[in-house]
Amino acid sequence: QVQLVESGGGSVQAGGSLRLSCAASGATHTSTCMGWFRQAPGKEREGVAGIYIADINTGGGRTYYVDSVKGRFTISQDNAKNTVYLQMNGLIPEDTAMYYCAATSTPFPPWTYGDTWYRRQRYDHWGQGTQVTVSS
Repeated sequence: QVQLVESGGGSVQAGGSLRLSCAASGATHTSTCMGWFRQAPGKEREGVAGIYIADINTGGGRTYYVDSVKGRFTISQDNAKNTVYLQMNGLIPEDTAMYYCAATSTPFPPWTYGDTWYRRQRYDHWGQGTQVTVSS
């Protein structure tokens, strides 16, 4: 099992920045990819960013983003700390949501991650979430 704990959420004004952290513990060696999702009240949970963390030999994983956050959000990993980050710049009120970290341990063809990173079914483990509120 992999346990995930998110932190770093809060309230900011539009244009501000936050950095979310997702600390993984347990059987972290089994994780191949991690993602950030968000869910606003009354809306479906959507994939925000994903990273294929198994690419450790290249110094970093391939990253993927939903169009609405490209150029503003950056997902990154720190293998030594078993932590994945989501740096969020240029926040807008539409970014207000509960943000969840997710990880997968189920083997799958790595070349398919680019087409599936945003799907909830790709991930086996979920954190409890951290709230992000952006005011105008």
